[in-house]
Amino acid sequence: MNEPIHPGLLPAGLADLLPHEAAFEAGVVARLMDRLAQSGYDRVKPPVFEFEDSLLAGAGAALASDTFRLMDPISQRMIGLRADMTPQVARIAATRLARQPRPLRLSYAGQVLRVRGSQLRPERQLGQVGAELIGVASPAADAEAIALAAEAVEGLGVAGLSIDLTTPTLVPAVCRELALDPATEARVRAAIDRKDAAALERAAGAGRHVLGGLLAASGPADRALAALQGIALPEAAAREVAILAEVVALVRRAIPAVTLTIDPVENRGFEYHTGISFTLFARGVRGELGRGGRYEIGFGRDESATGFTLYTDTLLRAAPRPAAARRIYLPLDTGAEAGRRLRAEGWITVQALDDADTAAEARRLGCSHRLAADGTPVVI
Repeated sequence: MNEPIHPGLLPAGLADLLPHEAAFEAGVVARLMDRLAQSGYDRVKPPVFEFEDSLLAGAGAALASDTFRLMDPISQRMIGLRADMTPQVARIAATRLARQPRPLRLSYAGQVLRVRGSQLRPERQLGQVGAELIGVASPAADAEAIALAAEAVEGLGVAGLSIDLTTPTLVPAVCRELALDPATEARVRAAIDRKDAAALERAAGAGRHVLGGLLAASGPADRALAALQGIALPEAAAREVAILAEVVALVRRAIPAVTLTIDPVENRGFEYHTGISFTLFARGVRGELGRGGRYEIGFGRDESATGFTLYTDTLLRAAPRPAAARRIYLPLDTGAEAGRRLRAEGWITVQALDDADTAAEARRLGCSHRLAADGTPVVI
């Protein structure tokens, strides 16, 4: 236990991004943020850590078990390292931007740290890019968030995009109408989470037909909606299905080529969501590209929001690699003006620091060209 740790060894779930990968990630983040800005989402930058009381308030309460905590030596109060940026943006909207006109459109990008990873996502440090649409609770707002997330991802060149929609409050609404006791509801929720139809039928009693119908109503959006609309749902649940159908129609109008599926009973990972929620996937890519949905911002404000978070680690696996940049070696006696001209033309310049053999040194440093004495690039 007291043996020195090799300096290249990192804690589980953490990794270095080396040249090319780090540049690729920076380029992906820049392109995503540009797309969000084009749709009127203004960028904010929350701190990496903040007081535990505010970090874990509102939507952040669902992230308590994922949050690293430590004592702030200055204030002598507990602080937390953010595990997700959405609750921070909600805090900014509820406090610093409380008097700004609604709807309020905000975007963000940064790194988050989690206590533990999952089987599907073992990483504990994640890059996030996201957007929040705050102050409007309508199908149009839900559809805007879903369509914007899809368009931003497609703008990276990701093909085979699909969006899985869910209504995490649908099952609780049905359970309330059925007046299930807490123990029965817990068994019902456990069976639904496992997608165990037999266990659900045993646990649900008189509600087995309705709840079983919800569990079975998963799949392509049209088929799932038809199944949901054929179930004799309580009034509150029926309203949620009607909103879901309207959102599907609006999203189809905005992004007709994207595949839409519905899993009306999925709740895992959407614990703080209060309405239509969604997950983005791409064909042949392991893991989620991002997820989002409707929630309440908290902090004493009765205000609804919707938004999404995209995960840069998955996007790096899904997006096509950029073409290799043109890289040119500049001999020691190259003037500064020549370097500025080449960079303006799109070259990456590598300046010689001694008078070593030009061609050999250029190749050693990964350059495809060197600058000739007459000022023209020469392939090496």
